[in-house]
Amino acid sequence: MVVAFCSEGYIFVTVKRRLAAMNRRWLVLALVFFGILVSYIDRGNLSVAAPSIMRDFRIAPSTMGVLLSAFFWTYAAFQIPAGALVDRFGVRRAYAAGFLVWSMASAAIAFSRGTGDVIGMRMLLGLAESIGPLASISFIRNHFAGTEQGLPTSIYIAGQNLGPALGALVGAILLDRYGWRMMFAITGLGALIWLPGWLAAAPPDGTRAERQAGKAADDLAEPRRWTWSTLLANRTFWAMSFAILLSSYFWYFVLTWVPSYLILARGFSTLEMGRVVSTALITMAIVNVIGGSVVDKLAARIGVFRARLGFAAAGWAGTAAILLLLFTPDRSWALPILTFAMCATGIGNANFWTIAQHVPPKNMVGRTVGYLNTVSVAAGAAAPVITGYLLGSQKHFGMAILVAGVCPALAAVCLLAAGSQGLERMKEYLAGINAGREAGRGM
Repeated sequence: MVVAFCSEGYIFVTVKRRLAAMNRRWLVLALVFFGILVSYIDRGNLSVAAPSIMRDFRIAPSTMGVLLSAFFWTYAAFQIPAGALVDRFGVRRAYAAGFLVWSMASAAIAFSRGTGDVIGMRMLLGLAESIGPLASISFIRNHFAGTEQGLPTSIYIAGQNLGPALGALVGAILLDRYGWRMMFAITGLGALIWLPGWLAAAPPDGTRAERQAGKAADDLAEPRRWTWSTLLANRTFWAMSFAILLSSYFWYFVLTWVPSYLILARGFSTLEMGRVVSTALITMAIVNVIGGSVVDKLAARIGVFRARLGFAAAGWAGTAAILLLLFTPDRSWALPILTFAMCATGIGNANFWTIAQHVPPKNMVGRTVGYLNTVSVAAGAAAPVITGYLLGSQKHFGMAILVAGVCPALAAVCLLAAGSQGLERMKEYLAGINAGREAGRGM
């Protein structure tokens, strides 16, 4: 009886600990959500302030495009180094350090004396924010199984949606009442309340030796090593690369120039612009979370790749609805069209990044996400500059919207070209399953 009692007590304690661990991962996921939300507020503030800064500094749209692009120069360049920092210091410490630096950099824009100061702080902001996505995706990949990752990834993506939404809404109010300098100071410094909560709740990183030991164990489980030459010859690799490049062009066009489009081309006031953008993005976030839950259930029945590839391609194809803005002179159509296009691209993006987590083995998630995020951010660097050039001195948005609308439709074609079977083969190659099968046939 004593043995039975001890056994039951052990089982009870074990179950209690597992439940506590499961609850904690959702708490940390909530902090990941708020962390990425803050990062998107900080990176999007310049878009809200763009018309005012162009007026105060007396700069053309092409120059404003360079300012909007500066963030992405360092954000792209530091994707791989940021992954190395996360590996070396762990998610908890690396994310905390990055958050502190980017909040201070965003606040410092309030003291800018000219375009050079803005560019410098935006580059520092991009450098620090490069840690956020890699740390977030790594946490999700390490704490949720493949069939569970749709909802957590959608929650993470929802942070990307709600960040610009709150940034547009709150930023427009602060801009209207206090000016753009105070807007940067308040949003940058106010976000620091997140930091103590993260340090208290995020799981310990462990020692560097422990993390290396875990990575070594994963490496031993990978019987076949990949090479860049093999990847570069793989059709799925290129399809995934072009898909995220093209879809990201639209997303960063929305984040950087749509606020100015609503003010300059559609005649909205600053506060009206904030309401339109925030409404579209908040709706996008809600649809994202609901869609993530639905696709998780579908993936459990028909497979991860088949379910998520179909939703991703359909979402990106639907994003092309933004082209309707070219045929609707009445500004009342701006909100429904933007909302539909953003909801569609949210579904596409969430499912793409879930696929990106599921293809590689655990020890390659950081490198895979780092590479794809670098490609994505390359579009982020290009979209503001290309749009600024296309606007010209007359600030006509027609050609800019045409380019932004065609890109996600082409991304859907690229993803369908990869196909679920192509993704399965890529997953098998990266995991070394093919090598194991060949060895089995030889026995």
